[in-house]
Amino acid sequence: MNQMQCELCGRESPACRQAIIDGVDMLLCPSCLGKHGQVGRTPSSPRQTIHEAITKRARRRQPKDIFNEIKQELIDDWPEEIQRGRQKKGLSREQLGFNIGEPTTTIAKLEKGDLRPSDKMIKKLEKELDIHLTEEKRKQSNTFQQNFSGGATLGDFIKRK
Repeated sequence: MNQMQCELCGRESPACRQAIIDGVDMLLCPSCLGKHGQVGRTPSSPRQTIHEAITKRARRRQPKDIFNEIKQELIDDWPEEIQRGRQKKGLSREQLGFNIGEPTTTIAKLEKGDLRPSDKMIKKLEKELDIHLTEEKRKQSNTFQQNFSGGATLGDFIKRK
């Protein structure tokens, strides 16, 4: 009798049969077959199985790049603009903070550039000071190479002159 080796447990058995475990066609002994295998569904060829897996993976929904959806961006000199707007209106940091519901320390940090305002705070500051802190998103040149996975890397975000 011809002894075959189970591809799962390694035992020698004359009764090894083909079965599928997690989509992989394997030769299993009766013990492993009873616990893990599904007999009858054997792939027509391993090459087709690999091709099907690659095709299925390619069809998966690609992750959304949220940066493509951003239409507005914060202007470069936003700390100075906040300070100029506050001074133009004749407001102290305390008064501005009170008017928009933020602490005085937050206003000070904003004017120094130590704290980036949230989108909600940007709207409140623009309305209160009658200024514009955002501008249309500038088109960035694609002078970088995309990595093998097609996604962005940290190097893609470095400003180049």
